[in-house]
Amino acid sequence: MWKVVRRSVPPIMPNCMLMHEQTMEPTIEFTDIGQTEYRKAWDYQEEQHQRILGYRDKGDPQLPEGNLIFCEHPHVFTLGKSGQINNLLINEDFLRNINATYYKSDRGGDITYHGPGQIVGYPIFDLERMKIGVKEYVHRLESAIIFTLSEFGIEAGRLLGATGVWLDTGTASARKICAIGVRVSRAVTMHGFALNVNTDLKYFSYINPCGFLDKGVTSMEKEKGMPVNFEEVKEKLRMMLAEVFSLQVVGQAR
Repeated sequence: MWKVVRRSVPPIMPNCMLMHEQTMEPTIEFTDIGQTEYRKAWDYQEEQHQRILGYRDKGDPQLPEGNLIFCEHPHVFTLGKSGQINNLLINEDFLRNINATYYKSDRGGDITYHGPGQIVGYPIFDLERMKIGVKEYVHRLESAIIFTLSEFGIEAGRLLGATGVWLDTGTASARKICAIGVRVSRAVTMHGFALNVNTDLKYFSYINPCGFLDKGVTSMEKEKGMPVNFEEVKEKLRMMLAEVFSLQVVGQAR
């Protein structure tokens, strides 16, 4: 069984201060693109996916193994490739009235919501070069989020038979705080996770989140009873991802 070993993670480093040959850890570029329309972010992921595949083909071990992208989206509902459209409970007119859009995505999973106050993470990781499988990759994503939430006094875990990060698992009040839906092509990942920080949860009432009819959704703000420092959560989450994947992270906001 895979085990997470907690260790100290240095602050983010500019490219000029890090030489890849000084460490056996994978090097991942970090890019925070801020609030970005969903289609534009999807196109950016595709560009990065091709770039990371190109790095593999060059066979240069000094080239990065991936790119970790953080962003927020304007109000948008996305449906995974195995999802059911009837889990979107509103019509096109209502979508326009609430200033939201809808996209059919090529990620896994069913329907979810993205919007302001939510940290969306798109890891474009070369699992072949990092020498991990898809199941372990998702497990590590969940672990990083669980550890991040614990830093803010929120106890979270996994729900048997479901992906993502949940609170009060095994009880009637189980509720999701972070959705995960990924796509892997040629062993390079796309899409990722959405952590509800200060998210407007009413938008989840317009869908059956992730296809569940009997499970709730929550946010860090709701659990703490007050807004949470968004930038602090992003920084701690970036550090936890670096920790559980044993990464060196370079880069900055775009």
